[in-house]
Amino acid sequence: MSTQTTTTADPMATRLYEELDRLYKAANTSSKLAMNTINVKIAQTPKETIWSLNKSRLYHYFPQVPKEQRKAVPLLLVFALINRPYIFDLRPGNSFIEYMLQQGYEVYLLDWGTPGLEDKDLTFEDFALNYLPRAIRQVQRHSGSHEFSLLGWCIGATLCTIYAAMRPEDGLRNLLLLTAPLDFSNKEAGPFNRWLNTEHYNVDALVDQFGNVPGELIDWGNKMLKPVENFIGNYLKLWDNLDNPAIVESWLAMNTWVTDQTPFPGASFRQWVNEFFREDRLMQNKLMMQGKIVDVANIKANVLNVIADKDHIVPTCQSTSVMDRLTGTHDKLLLQNAGGHIGMMAGSGAKKRVWPQIESWLAKRSTS
Repeated sequence: MSTQTTTTADPMATRLYEELDRLYKAANTSSKLAMNTINVKIAQTPKETIWSLNKSRLYHYFPQVPKEQRKAVPLLLVFALINRPYIFDLRPGNSFIEYMLQQGYEVYLLDWGTPGLEDKDLTFEDFALNYLPRAIRQVQRHSGSHEFSLLGWCIGATLCTIYAAMRPEDGLRNLLLLTAPLDFSNKEAGPFNRWLNTEHYNVDALVDQFGNVPGELIDWGNKMLKPVENFIGNYLKLWDNLDNPAIVESWLAMNTWVTDQTPFPGASFRQWVNEFFREDRLMQNKLMMQGKIVDVANIKANVLNVIADKDHIVPTCQSTSVMDRLTGTHDKLLLQNAGGHIGMMAGSGAKKRVWPQIESWLAKRSTS
């Protein structure tokens, strides 16, 4: 007669082992962080440069589906004049560009580049009605399609709105706005409105001193909107997850983007503060470019306006009121999602929640 013995592990010993393993992984990650030996790859989706003007570059991303599965209408992405546009392509598996390529879109990205002191006199008119139209013509030539879709994020959405209002017959079929700062009538909406509208904020002295406003200065201002979260909570999140390589790599990728600042061209920054924040010229129908009023009622493209309910940089009221002014289009949708100014599109839940909604709307309007 044989006797079978079953050995059950001591739960306390198991917990101790797991805790030691976690501490070992955390210590190992800490040493790698200290020595700067963790290589996080960003902006990895294959692309080619097909056009340039001054510091600006236009990228075309290589398709990832057969030609017969691709959408007929190409998509051009435009980010703000501050920070780098690779937030659209942060890292493999968390890349909006990669996602849209997999859905069959011909994707292009306009990179404004890093302005030098010689670019301090560039204005919103230069970017929206000189650089952007030239890049669009190249998209049309390269793709072979006269019609195209334009997606702008943050100030990039402001520039795309100006373009769409001033060039309604250029072939723009779909205009997608992400957290678009357009309406500055509410002077109490958000800290930026309160800060920039005070008499103590001397924008002329700032621009005269620097020429271009340093990206580090703008980044400091952005972080001061939520100082505890940005200067303490952000690093506590890293500390609490040192034993999780996936979270650490994601944190490092986002931190790389956040700290990769570019200067804000001086003349554009002066215009941004005076003509937009302080005088609300766009929504008041007083913004003049190329001798004409920039009237959003002239926009004829289909419009998707995406806002974030926890956006502390662009409060939702700065984006929503434009919907009533879009009388030139009969196809418009306001889409609110959970999240912040960047997290809504680049956070961990964006691929499951926000990107499919954008793609679903755009797919129906991107056929021949």
